[in-house]
Order: sequence, then C-alpha cells, then structure tokens
Amino acid sequence: MTIEASLNDALDYYRPPCADALGLIRIRADGEGLTEVEFVTAEDDAPRPSALTAQAKAQLDEYFAGTRRAFDLPLAPAGTDFQRRVWAALATIPYGETRNYAEIAEQLRCKGGQRAVGAANGRNPIAIVVPCHRVIGSDGRLTGYAGGIGRKQWLLAHEAGEVPLGLV
Repeated sequence: MTIEASLNDALDYYRPPCADALGLIRIRADGEGLTEVEFVTAEDDAPRPSALTAQAKAQLDEYFAGTRRAFDLPLAPAGTDFQRRVWAALATIPYGETRNYAEIAEQLRCKGGQRAVGAANGRNPIAIVVPCHRVIGSDGRLTGYAGGIGRKQWLLAHEAGEVPLGLV
C-alpha cells in the first residue's frame, strides 16, 4: 500500500474521555481532509490511522476538556454544493451559541429555505467539528440530530459549561 493510498483511506475511532454517554466516534479522512466524524455503536472496520485522524482525535480531546472552541482541521465532506454551503455556515456558529434553521437560510440568502437547510444539516457527515448540534428549531426547541437528541442536548450542555451526566 502506498502512502497516498493509506491517506485516502484513513479510519480511526475515538471515545470521548469522561463522556461515556456519547459513545464511540468513527473518524475517516482522505488525502484532502476529514470526510466523516460520526457516532457509531461499534468498531465496524480495522483502524487505519493517519496523521490527520490523530490530529482530529487530539482536537476532540481538547474540545471535550473545554480548552478548544473551534476546530482547525482540513475538511473534505462529500455532498452537494448546497449542502457544503450549509455546512460552511454551520462552522461559523460560535461555540456555546445556537442558531435556528431560518437564520442559517437567511445567512445563505435562501429565504424560506429552512427545510432545505434542515435536510442538509441532517446529512452533515462531520459531527461536532462541523457543529450541526448548534442548530435548533425557531421556537427554541431541540430538533433532530443524526446522533440523537440526547447527544445534541449533551453537547449543548457541555458548551454551556454545564456538567452533562448522561443522555436524556
């Protein structure tokens, strides 16, 4: 296997320290950047770590320790142009803050596009790093999250400085 081939197929797993309730996270990367950060129930393939997956794990450690508020990693999510625009907008939501779907649609100059934003948000393949958990309903309620509402609530509580104990 060449170095280039291994870069295009990097895979590793991460378990947040002191956050057993969140479970296991799978990290994938290719030669361009991270392609996936996803909650999973088990290791479904043998790890093939790379420098980038190690860097992602280190930054996740800092995030969960409360010392990192923004990630500095190259990203390469697969998606449509619109989805990538939405994901880029999500990355601008500051740590500890939330936005609703309509606000993201307005930011993208997509008036009335909150449902499309919600669909793109739900397809975000790079959880936590691209903070789709920071998007809430316009009435302030927590709405869908691919990792589950309990994880979304946990992540928001963590960012608010609360001590989340488990998933709801």
